[in-house]
Order: sequence, then C-alpha cells, then structure tokens
Amino acid sequence: MTGRLRRSVPLLISVAGAAIVALDGTVLLVAQPSLQRALAASPEQIQWTSTGYLVAVAALLVLAGRLGDRYGHLRLLCVGVLGFGAASAGIAVAPSVGWVIGLRVAQGVFGALLQPATLAVLRWAYPEGELRRAVAVRTGAIAVAAGCGPLLGGFLVVHLGWRAVFWLNVPIVLAVVVLTLVVRLPAPERADRQRLDLTGAMLLASVLALLVHALAGVPARGWAAPSTLLEFSAVAGLAAALAASERRAAHPIVPSAAARSVPVMASTALLLLATAGLFGSLFTATFYLQSVLRLDPLTAGMHVLPLTVLMVLGSPLAGAALGRWGPRPTAVTGTLLVVLGVFGLSQLARNGAVAPTGAVFAVIGAGFAAVMVTATGTVVGDAPLAYAGAVGGLKQTATNSGPTLGIAIATSAGAAACPESTLLLLTAAAVLGLAPAALLPGNREDRRR
Repeated sequence: MTGRLRRSVPLLISVAGAAIVALDGTVLLVAQPSLQRALAASPEQIQWTSTGYLVAVAALLVLAGRLGDRYGHLRLLCVGVLGFGAASAGIAVAPSVGWVIGLRVAQGVFGALLQPATLAVLRWAYPEGELRRAVAVRTGAIAVAAGCGPLLGGFLVVHLGWRAVFWLNVPIVLAVVVLTLVVRLPAPERADRQRLDLTGAMLLASVLALLVHALAGVPARGWAAPSTLLEFSAVAGLAAALAASERRAAHPIVPSAAARSVPVMASTALLLLATAGLFGSLFTATFYLQSVLRLDPLTAGMHVLPLTVLMVLGSPLAGAALGRWGPRPTAVTGTLLVVLGVFGLSQLARNGAVAPTGAVFAVIGAGFAAVMVTATGTVVGDAPLAYAGAVGGLKQTATNSGPTLGIAIATSAGAAACPESTLLLLTAAAVLGLAPAALLPGNREDRRR
C-alpha cells in the first residue's frame, strides 16, 4: 500500500462510518409510511422507531467516547459498525413493528459506539494543519449522505419495498470493516487507562436519555403538560447529582481537561444551537412549502436541495477559511449567515413568497457548513489525544440533541399555523450562537497559547 493511500484510509473510515448514520436517518423518514402500512403500526409506534434510536444514542455517546479512549477507537468503531449493520439486517427481516423498535434501539447503542470513534480516528491520524481539511471532507460527505437519503430511499421503497433501505447499510458496513483491517493507529496513551467513573456514566446517560425523551414528547404533549414538567424536573435533579458526582470523582466521565477548555465547550454549545436552528427551520419550512403554498413533496424537496449543495461546496471553503483566518472569524461569519438565512425564511413565510426560497436555503447551507467545520475541528483539535473519543462524544451529543430541541421549539411555537412567527423565534435562537462563536480562538496563534 502506498504512503498516500495509507494516509487516506483513516479518512475513508471516518467518512464511511459517519455517512452510514446520516444516510440511515434520512432514508428512514422516507420508508416510515410504507413500514407503517406493511406492519399495521400505530403513529405512536412509528414515532418510537425514531425516538428509541435517539434516546439510545444520546445516553451513550460520551461513555462510548471514553471507552474508545481506553480500549482503542478502531476496536470500538469495528464493534459499532458491525452491530449497526447487524441491527439493520435484522430490521430488514423484522416480522413486526415491535421488533423494528427494539432493533432501532440496538442501532442507537451501536451508533453511539461508532460516532465518536469516527472523529477520534481523524484526531489520531492527522496533525493540526491537516485536521481541518479532513474534517471539512467528513462534513461534506455527511451532507451528501443526508441529502441523497430521501432520493435514494424513495427509489428503493418504490421499486423494492421498505425493507431494502435497511439492506442498503450492509455493503457499507462490510467496506468499513475491510478498511479497518488495513489501517494501523497508535494505541491510546497510558494516561487514560484508569478506572471508568461508572456512577458518572450512569448519571450522564440518564440525564441525556431523559432530556431527549422529554424533548421528543413536547410536540404531542406540549411544554406545560404535567408529564413534560415532571421529566424536565427529573432532568434537573439528575444533572445536579451528576455535577456533584463529577466534582468528587478521581477520573470524571467528562475529562477535566475538556470541561475546562473554553474552545471545546463553546464549540459544543455552538453546535447545539446551530443544529437546533437548522432542523427547526427545516421542519417549519417543510410545513410552509407543502401546507401553505400547496407544493407537492418533490417540488418542496427541490427548493430545499440548495441547502445540501451549499453544505457540500461550503465545507472545503470553510476549511480553507479556518486555516487562513482562524476559528472565531469563520464561526461568527457562519453563524451570521445562518441567522440571516433563517430570518429570510421568516420574511418569505410572512409574504407568501416561494421563488427565493432556494437562495435562502443556500445561505443557510453555506453558514451551517462553516459552523460545522469550525466547531468540529475545534472540538477535536483542541482536546488532548488521550481524550479524543470523549470530546468526540460531546460533539456528537450536541449534534444529535440539537435537532430534537429545534423541532420541539418549532412544533410548540406553531410551525404549521404560524410559520413566520416560528421562524422569527428560531432566528432569535440562532442569534444566541454568536456568543459561543465569539469565545473561540481568534487565530492559530491563540490556540498555541
């Protein structure tokens, strides 16, 4: 194997591992109506095919990252991708919706093992000067996978049935496993081979799982429902217990080096806000285009397509801007573009316009690409190598929780009845992203200090 190919293998592993999760999410959205009809499932059961996955992922991401730091990221990636593929194949032959829900939860468990490892592999394989380009390629690949998912899923469902969308994962899984057999990375540093904080891990898993479950239930129950308030109160109580436990722990589940790092925590907050704004706006715009403007699903999808295109094209440009100007200017510019785009959508919704929708989504896509590349590169690059998996888990937790938060806000604000007001609220949420963006290092020299 040539040296150039050997250096490309970690990137291929990271891209393939991350893309399979992104592709699976958007493909499932297309397959759900057919799955519901074929298995005679109720709407609540179909919702749990997504909610069960989200809860499992949210609960285990940080712990999975720590396990990778201790036992090896490629090992965890192999276990994660094999389990994800096996669960996918199981869903493809599932006899009932109960089996589908259970296997989706299993997918979430293995997806949690897989996702932090795809970032940690890049952190181990690339020096800082090359890391941002690798992250940009990974971000673009995720955008391509997510964007192609509905089209590919629609084709498979129409011609082969809903089960085919889950068989699609199997060849990708086999390709990732083959790639992991030909790459060699150094073992994790001895500094992190200490006893895991199991109490902190259980508390953190409970906080994240309950938070995602509460947010996912907001659209059906409302923010003020007693069950919703009870769940959020439980989240607050568990979070307080977690904070107390982490202060006493010799080796906390969230490494002290990461918790004290302003760039890492600011990037995590920025990712949470940016993904909430993006997915909340996308959810609202879908209602606006189809329910208010009466566009068919395919035409509505064409209006949203520029978002994916600009994310793909914008990722390498964002990587170049990050190298030239540093994280803070790139992140602030990207956040401003997201704010401008979401605000533009609110004005289109107010005026009932449709023609400029694609252009506005292009602005959001370009801004989101800059935010993703910058924040991901900062989270992964600023952390010590021994904790690359843990901070990768933090990053993935933010990007998995943000969409749930954004959709909960959009639904409770009345996305279908008042899209313009909902988008103005999401604009305000996106503006909050300017605060963590401004806390990032201003340039490469700042990062060395």
